[in-house]
Amino acid sequence: MLGEDARSCRVSPQLHMVRGGCEGAGPGFPGLDFQDFQDFFCPLSFHSVIPPTPIHPHPPPLHSFPVLDENTTHNCHTHHHLVISPLLVSSRLVFIFPPDRPLLYSRRSLVREHLHPPFPLHLLPPYLPTSLPPYRPRLNCQDTTSLSQSSTLNPQSSIMSNQGAATTTPDTSLSGLVSTLVPTALYAVVYVAIFLILRRSQRRWYAPRTYLGALREQERTEPLPRGLFSWVGPFWKIPDTYALQHQSLDAYLFLRFLRMVVVVCLVGSCLTWPILFPINLTGGGGLVQLNSISISNISKDKKTRFYAHCFVGWAFYGFVLLFVARESIFYINLRQAFLLSPVYANRLSARTVLFTSVPTAYLDEARLRKVFGDAVRNIWVAADSSKVDDLVEERDKVAYRLEAAEVKLIKLANGERIKAAKKSASRDEKPLGNGDAESGSLAARWIPNKKRPTHRLGKFGLVGKKVDTINWSRTKLEVLISETAAAQAQYKAGGAPKIGAVFIEFAHQSDAQAAFQTLSHHQALHMSPRYIGVNPNEIVWKSLKISWWQRVIRRFAVQGFIAALIIFWAIPVAVVGLISNVTYLEKFSFLTWLEKIPTIIMGVVSGLLPAVALSILMSLVPVIMRLCAKLSGEPSLARVELFTQNAYFAFQVIQVFLIMTVSSAASSILYSIIKQPGGILNLLATHLPSASNFFVSYFIVQGLSVASMVLSQVVGFVIFRILYKFLANTPRKMYTKWSNLSAISWGSVLPVYTNIAVIAITYSCISPLVLGFATVGMSLFYLAYRYNVLFVTDSQIDTKGLIYPRALQQLLTGVYLSELCLIGLFAINTAIGPLVLMIVFAIFTALFHISLNSALDPLLYTLPKSLEAEEESFRTEIESASRDAELNKESGNGTPAVVPTKKPNFLVKFFRPHIFADYATLRRLVPQDSLDADHLYEDTVARNAYYPPSVKSDTPLLWIPRDASGISAQEVAHTAKVIPITDEGCMFDEKNKLVWDQEGARPPLWQEKIYY
Repeated sequence: MLGEDARSCRVSPQLHMVRGGCEGAGPGFPGLDFQDFQDFFCPLSFHSVIPPTPIHPHPPPLHSFPVLDENTTHNCHTHHHLVISPLLVSSRLVFIFPPDRPLLYSRRSLVREHLHPPFPLHLLPPYLPTSLPPYRPRLNCQDTTSLSQSSTLNPQSSIMSNQGAATTTPDTSLSGLVSTLVPTALYAVVYVAIFLILRRSQRRWYAPRTYLGALREQERTEPLPRGLFSWVGPFWKIPDTYALQHQSLDAYLFLRFLRMVVVVCLVGSCLTWPILFPINLTGGGGLVQLNSISISNISKDKKTRFYAHCFVGWAFYGFVLLFVARESIFYINLRQAFLLSPVYANRLSARTVLFTSVPTAYLDEARLRKVFGDAVRNIWVAADSSKVDDLVEERDKVAYRLEAAEVKLIKLANGERIKAAKKSASRDEKPLGNGDAESGSLAARWIPNKKRPTHRLGKFGLVGKKVDTINWSRTKLEVLISETAAAQAQYKAGGAPKIGAVFIEFAHQSDAQAAFQTLSHHQALHMSPRYIGVNPNEIVWKSLKISWWQRVIRRFAVQGFIAALIIFWAIPVAVVGLISNVTYLEKFSFLTWLEKIPTIIMGVVSGLLPAVALSILMSLVPVIMRLCAKLSGEPSLARVELFTQNAYFAFQVIQVFLIMTVSSAASSILYSIIKQPGGILNLLATHLPSASNFFVSYFIVQGLSVASMVLSQVVGFVIFRILYKFLANTPRKMYTKWSNLSAISWGSVLPVYTNIAVIAITYSCISPLVLGFATVGMSLFYLAYRYNVLFVTDSQIDTKGLIYPRALQQLLTGVYLSELCLIGLFAINTAIGPLVLMIVFAIFTALFHISLNSALDPLLYTLPKSLEAEEESFRTEIESASRDAELNKESGNGTPAVVPTKKPNFLVKFFRPHIFADYATLRRLVPQDSLDADHLYEDTVARNAYYPPSVKSDTPLLWIPRDASGISAQEVAHTAKVIPITDEGCMFDEKNKLVWDQEGARPPLWQEKIYY
């Protein structure tokens, strides 16, 4: 039976085996010679195996199987063992034979499955090392079952069995670290070299914020020197606050979060390394190399040493708690200074409140004005805009089709003219076609009518009557433009069915804050929830139709779906795993056709395709989270990002950290916890220490390879060049692709690095070495993203910085996990004193967290009345100071002398944020915009701000290129009778290629960005 299974696997020429097995049975298989093993490769995974005989759905972890010396043979008839070196770098295959059936792993399959999906395979370097648990002493076959059961059921024996084991088998953790570091470092060097070379010539991709005309002057960044390394110094001198003053509050706080995580990890290293390294190293556990400096090296007879881990944990966890409180206060003061600054306080969104779930009786402007008083300036009652949406979509579709057809016509004719000119043909020759009155005769001089752009009117443009695209589009637009304008006017007049949402603009920001903080309706869940600061460009209009009872049901349904997605994520991963094991499926009768597929193709399918599929699967998680946020009724894209940040962080911690650590499916863990709730402590205490070396490698991979990819953006650069060269075939597409900057999606990017910080905090007292590598890795991420934020990316969604306090709160997850793990470890080792002390501190952590939230939560979303008067006094002081300066300058007295003050050191500034990071101090960091704060908008813009995009959508301006023969001018003259069109700012060159001013000119399509 086993021999048949083995022979069913496909040939692999890269097999490396080590002999071993039982007497008279080859390498452990009856009737199968060792030579047979050199002719196949059959990786079977824990979660995707389809066995021919029943097998437990969740086999025990690898360390539960007895490990035998590779040269030892045993005369056994019921259990067969074949074991090779546990160093995964040098071994391509690993065989593990549990009592019921053999399992065969490739090096990559073992890393992927034992460390548990969903670890993104595209982040794995060519050689990702890890180490199996230390060898156990040699055993006879009759002892294997008892050993397997004892190590599986008794976590204490699994942890403490390291004593004396190191002498049997050499530890491979250090060599595994080096084997990860070397290829990953080379990988990073290549990407950084690409960045250094391309940065000098590809300014559009690596420094667009320095010159693009789509940005205002105050939004641009000063360019860096173009030398290979001369830019490093000026780049280092740019402060992070530059992002706050030239981009957005979110961008600045994102950089600050990465920098603060580096500080936390560095402080943790300074606290833990000098104390815990010597204590762990002399712990008497017998471990060597990297394992000797972890808590696993503390032997049971030296359990008093756990007091050191306890008190060091107190110090570091206390620092993290203080850090979160301090940074929360910093954010609140910065947010208040930013939102109360004159430019932002006068913005339309700062003075507008969105009320959802509004009863039908209150969908009346007169009644709402009576409720909210004379401070109301404008009211927009949301209505069903589906009719207008359809008309605008159809109008724009036809308009852009006409534009593309005009460009194609001009390009064809200009190409023929260039060919004729090269042949020295006369340009006054007779037309090739007859022409027509609609399009004039210039185009017809170079191309016949049958070559004019055409399309079919049927479905997908494949069937139906064929028509001339230009003539048909002009005729169609004459009707669509008038119908669309009529529908828009009807909506504005209140002719559309109303839905339960209202936007109310107030005269001042204080009035809007008062309405936002006041209970608006006497019935529960009516005119609630309400939101302030909603940007009109970020509104999710479909969410406004949801009633209060639908919102409640949807919220619970979405939360249940996300919980199920996280718990049962192993199912889609297992489906991907089936692809990697496709050769094993050939024995099923309905899949025998797989044997006919060529070996090379099957190698790609079973090797490359699973990695790509799993990478795509992981990238879909944030997309699903955002869809869930919209379905739950989140009314703006900013709220969608905040929802995604929370949900995706839960996914990262549970699936990428905890599940990978315990090497099991979330569903089985949940079942075990429900059956035995107290087992979670043993679960964490058992598996977290043994996985520390893996996360060291994980941080190396993340910090070097991924950070270098973030900096170089090689894939994005290649895609951009391909799309711009081959798909941007009209001036509109070229300008749109060229001027739109890439943006960082806060909801899907920030949780990844928050999870890294959580892992580092969790391992702070268990394996302090992790903190050091986390410091280096997060520093590299900070530098890479700092460059991108300052020179490359733009902020498209504005959360007003709310991503920052959420990320800070999520850091406390690492504190809780670390405390639980230490409690479990102390309990397993019967260290009563440290156990009681850590339980006390865990209770203190929870009380501190609850108190912090209750004190600061109101300040995160509202503005206090006390600061309004303070802001007025600040403005008065600034105005008087400017007047005095002008008077002194005119009188020749100069500026008054400034009394020098002693600058506080960083410790004083850190522990006293209420003084050195207060409102008055942080107000100086807020950008002082050159715009007139009292005249930010035109009357039309302000009046139509909170209408749906289709209602305020104007007829698009068509943009076609100019040609030398004047065809574009004639097409403009004819098409302008129907729809606005221009041929300025773009032309065809001598090679019939589109050219336009890419450096700083603003083409006809450019529109100044409106800051709502």
